[in-house]
This record gives sequence, C-alpha cells and structure tokens, in this order.
Amino acid sequence: IVNSIETKKKFKSFYNINAKCIYNPLNRKEIIKSSKKKTKNIFLNKNFLKIIHVGRFSEEKDHITFLNALTLLKEKIQFEAIIMGRGRLKKKIFQFIETNNLKKNVRILDYKKNPYPYIRQADFLVLTSLHEGLPNILLEGIVLNKFIISSNCPTGPREILDNGKGGLLFKSKNHRELAKKIIYFHKNKKKCFIMNKNSQLGLERFNFKKNLNKYYEIIRKEI
Repeated sequence: IVNSIETKKKFKSFYNINAKCIYNPLNRKEIIKSSKKKTKNIFLNKNFLKIIHVGRFSEEKDHITFLNALTLLKEKIQFEAIIMGRGRLKKKIFQFIETNNLKKNVRILDYKKNPYPYIRQADFLVLTSLHEGLPNILLEGIVLNKFIISSNCPTGPREILDNGKGGLLFKSKNHRELAKKIIYFHKNKKKCFIMNKNSQLGLERFNFKKNLNKYYEIIRKEI
C-alpha cells in the first residue's frame, strides 16, 4: 500500500510491484476545530505579506532554498515569514538568517503539536522539500483555506495541487523560481483565490472515512 499514485507508478517501474494507492486519511473537522484554539499573533504587521513554512529542520525539507528566495525578495516586497519546526539544522538556518540580514523579515518558531492556529494567520504556505511521500502539511493548509506554493518534488505535491491548477509549483532547489511564484501571488491574489478553490474541491480524495474504509476492506479480505 502506498499513499500516492506517483509512488504506485514508481513501485511498478522499479520493482514490478502492483501496489495499491490509499491516500492519507484527512480529518478535516478535527483540523478546523484545532485551528480555532486561541494563540498569540505571530505576524507583527498586518499590511505585510504573511508567509509560513512548517517542517522539521532537515536536509530534505530544504529550508535554504526558501531563505535564498526571501533574500531576493526583501528589497522588492514587504513580507514577514515564519519558519516553524525543530531539528538538527536549526543552528544552520538561524545563521543563514543572520548572515543574510533577514532578521527583520524571518523568525523561527519552535515545533508546535498544534500548528493549525498559526497556519491560519498566514496568507499562504510554502513547501520546499526535495522529496516527500504525500505531504500532509499541504493538505492541512488547503483545509485551512491557505494558498499553496510548493516544490514540484517527487512525490505528492503535483498530485495534491492537480498539476498546478490548485496551487503554484516550482522546480526543487530553484530559489529564483520560488521568488517569482511568491511575487505572482502578491500581484495576482484574485487568480490565486480561484486556484485555491480548485484545491478545496480536490480534498474529497483524502476523505478520512473513505480512506480508512479502504484499509478495512483489505484487512477484511485477508481475514
């Protein structure tokens, strides 16, 4: 059992295994309920573009591409960015922020068991991963009505965002393209709002009960 169609194809191609795809069960009601918990305002200026990146501080999440894009943007648009997570690369990320004079624009927040109230405060969510399975954070962001800008990494983002119809995709490690996508959102919020509606419609594929029942049916047949 795999959690994306793209991974299913890779299993067939590399190992000649006919895997079954069952998407990650997404509990929309629980996410929305958890997002309503009162938290402090993490963005200090309501008139600035508000960006959030959530993920552990490890190589595959590629925070440096995100920060390189923000370095290009700091003289072009007004923004605040929050990086939320934990991990062994925290010091490296913090040093990059200091070295590139991003402290006025970028802040690190420690890992939160419930990140949803913080995601709700952002204008959009960014994923810069080099590889994924099926990134839950994108699904959770869409549930919270956040626009998505994601690397077109294997596997998951392209599938979730319907090949770019439900959000913006950029080539992994390409910080210049990411910066252009952020500017596009800044200048075309109405168009992006329509794209976001498309991603909302696609969430039914990840229905909590539907996908849990698929597991149940497989187990029942085996018994």
